[in-house]
Amino acid sequence: MAKTMAITDQCPIEVGLNILSGKWRFHIIWHISKGPIRFNELQRLLGTITTKTLTSQLRELEEQGIVKRTVYPVAPPKVEYTLTDLGETMRPVLKALCDWGTYYKEHQNLQ
Repeated sequence: MAKTMAITDQCPIEVGLNILSGKWRFHIIWHISKGPIRFNELQRLLGTITTKTLTSQLRELEEQGIVKRTVYPVAPPKVEYTLTDLGETMRPVLKALCDWGTYYKEHQNLQ
């Protein structure tokens, strides 16, 4: 997670930002929060993300306990991504950020 500091030494905001930092993290978590989603569908929704980047981001989120990867034993292989119980606790954060973004756009006449 942190590159030079142990998690226990970090401010709680830094811990959260380390998990959510990066160009794609919020977008990935937002789409997964809407329900189970397959890799290709997620990649289409994200637009310009490369396969390598999406794979890397999903693996990191899985290691951090935010995203769960489920592989179904069928041919062709089927893999779905969902939020873990820990990931589900991010819903209020995502909603608050979405609400604030909507308010900001209205306040700044950006619509």
